[in-house]
Amino acid sequence: MAERRPLTARDIKSCVEGYSEMSDEAFARRFYSDRSELTSLGVPLHSQRDEFTGEELYTLRSEQYFLPPLELSDEELAALQTSLFLLEGQFAYAEPFRLALQNLALGRPGPVEAPTDSAIAVNVQGHDYSPELPGFLSKLDAAISKQRTVRFRYWSIGRDEVSERTVNPYALFSENGFWYLVGRDLDRDAMRTFRVSRIQGDITFATRRERDFRFPKDFEPADFRGRPPWQMGEIAGEARIEVARDTAWWVERSFGSRGRLEDGVFATDYADVGQLAAWVLRQNGRARALDPPELVAEIEEGLQRVAQGHEEPPPEPAPPRETEESAVLPDRPAGPVPPERFAVLQALLAHLLARCGDGKRAVIPATELTEGFRIPYEQLDEHLQLLNLVNFGGGCYAVYAVLDDDVVRVEKELFGDAFRRPPRLTPLEARAIRLALEFVGPMIAAEAHTPLGRVRQKLEETFGQFELKEVPEPLAATAEEELIHTLTRAIEERQLVEVEYLRPDEERTTTRVVEPHRLERDLPHWYVHVWDRTREAVRSFRVDRMRSARPLEERFEPRPEFQPESRMRTARVWYSPEGARWHVERGAVPLTDGAALQNLHYGSVDWLVGEILSSRGEAIVLEPSRLRGRIAVRARELLAELVPAPRAQSRR
Repeated sequence: MAERRPLTARDIKSCVEGYSEMSDEAFARRFYSDRSELTSLGVPLHSQRDEFTGEELYTLRSEQYFLPPLELSDEELAALQTSLFLLEGQFAYAEPFRLALQNLALGRPGPVEAPTDSAIAVNVQGHDYSPELPGFLSKLDAAISKQRTVRFRYWSIGRDEVSERTVNPYALFSENGFWYLVGRDLDRDAMRTFRVSRIQGDITFATRRERDFRFPKDFEPADFRGRPPWQMGEIAGEARIEVARDTAWWVERSFGSRGRLEDGVFATDYADVGQLAAWVLRQNGRARALDPPELVAEIEEGLQRVAQGHEEPPPEPAPPRETEESAVLPDRPAGPVPPERFAVLQALLAHLLARCGDGKRAVIPATELTEGFRIPYEQLDEHLQLLNLVNFGGGCYAVYAVLDDDVVRVEKELFGDAFRRPPRLTPLEARAIRLALEFVGPMIAAEAHTPLGRVRQKLEETFGQFELKEVPEPLAATAEEELIHTLTRAIEERQLVEVEYLRPDEERTTTRVVEPHRLERDLPHWYVHVWDRTREAVRSFRVDRMRSARPLEERFEPRPEFQPESRMRTARVWYSPEGARWHVERGAVPLTDGAALQNLHYGSVDWLVGEILSSRGEAIVLEPSRLRGRIAVRARELLAELVPAPRAQSRR
């Protein structure tokens, strides 16, 4: 592109760094692979045969390499930066999202200012976040894009065993704070869903081929999204569950796409009877299983175990199990350049060239790069040297940068002007923007005229509709989004709101007049922290349990002393060896006898009772002791209410 003339493969092999040392056969394979990757980025090489020599001549058009101009207003850029601030450090795709924004904004650094008092707290870390998770997602993302088969060791938590899996990966998606991989398990010859956090060790490519499989024509990622826990796996049958009349609206809103509600009976397919029984018991009396008989029996036995576990003396916990230090693995050679660093170099190159402007040189404070690109100072020189290396080729280079104490001296050379604009986004960066808008945009900016709505519209108009076939479409707008929009506006305008709310321990909704102060997202739910004028107390409501929210004309004055009702109360809960591993995965402390212990934070006692009931006897509250009798009594009450009379008479 810089030479502005066609080049032969021979020219490319001799001039481009990395190709010259390859044999002709290796170069042909690598060149074909790189051409395919460029095409997937929307940067195709055009070729034509030289009529005299018969050689292929290749050209790269600048309009297909650079991004089209994208004009974002200050308000729109601030909205994107706010999204980044909410997500960075917790969102698995935060790093490519930040680099994509730097490319879109010509390398401008990300936000560094502290949040204001009106900031909305968003927790998207999820329950399974770990420092390794972004690396796993990046590797799986590349495997999906390149259609490569992968191998990894996977912990099947249901069987509590680790096995080697060979998988054709089809899609990645986030659900209720967890990341899942959908693909065909070649060893079992069946479609499977894997929780990414349960992958152990490294993820490797199964072959050295450039492509191992093609996506099935009938594969729809959306089919695997939005499934409740009881539908994970092979469908075993259909269950019928009677729900309270004033609870039916919530069941239909939450699970209407995965079942049907007729005359107060919720019919839903199930794969795991235990998970469905847990859901019924978590409703704390608002749902009663009718069919199949094994579901009714599972609920009955679970309530018996809960009651007995809290009527008998509590178990004495064993000592905590010592954490085994990970074995020291031998060093293995790493690739010369990690793939994720290419995005950093892309943004860094665009930024340095933009700082040069029309001049030939620029002097930039080193802190501008270390803070803007999150590069530690001790690694800055390494990044600059790598950039000097990889932007050299064909006898010319775009920029030369060197670290000189606390400044970076930049010289723009030869065809540098040709590379001043940012190149196209990588699929990983496009996916990061798509997922970031899905996490933050649909809820906080529910209408198209809001800044994030305008940003999404401009991005789609400029770069296309984010048509990434391996990414499920965002869930359609829901009643919950409208509630969030109403509450957000009420918070901004200090407006009272009348809400209909369904408490976990009640069968009917209650009407409250509240002063909304803060919104918070703690995956997978949204919460609003309010001053409840009906009860004259601070309350925190789960938004999906609101039937409606109607703004009133009356305004309220902010309460400087307002503090959200946080889950400061703590219950000490013991988990049996049979079910401990599910809770260890969520932070419980493993014990030497296979059981686990956890300090469980809660705000509502009724919520805690529902959680203990749903464990079906595998969780026992040790402290506070006053809750033990309450849980036992409630389990006996539900045993009489939920178990059909003929079964109770037969037992007598």
